[in-house]
Amino acid sequence: MTLRTTILAGFAAASLSILGSPLHAQSTKAELTVYKSPQCGCCTKWADHMDENGFDSTAINRHDMATLKASLGVPSGLQSCHTGQVKDYVFEGHIPADVVKRFLENPPEDAYGLAVPGMPIGSPGMEMGTRHQDYDVILLKRSGKHEVYTRVSQHSAP
Repeated sequence: MTLRTTILAGFAAASLSILGSPLHAQSTKAELTVYKSPQCGCCTKWADHMDENGFDSTAINRHDMATLKASLGVPSGLQSCHTGQVKDYVFEGHIPADVVKRFLENPPEDAYGLAVPGMPIGSPGMEMGTRHQDYDVILLKRSGKHEVYTRVSQHSAP
């Protein structure tokens, strides 16, 4: 093997090692589909928040949001204005990006997503200056026994 071949082989091995490393894997953004009403501005702001925090969102305007939410299993009492989806997981409403990331890193058993019912003031996409309403992020479970996943308070808000 010539010196040139040895050097090229070394570069190739180093490239493969970097591409296969956890560092490279972490730089890949999760693809997020955001279903929303065409007129909703806070939904667009939430998608922007997600993009700014490591997601790659694609917004899809829908006129049949109630039908879509029902097909994804979002209970009527836990609905908000938009619905996000990463792979088979559902993210309903104004959930902070860090909470979605934590869920995706270690999805609880029996869970199919998270929900923030309504439109809490101060949540991502619903910013109103310094005003902030504390709210719960609900864990959506296939068993139907939904529970609080985490609480977002003024002191813990992103």
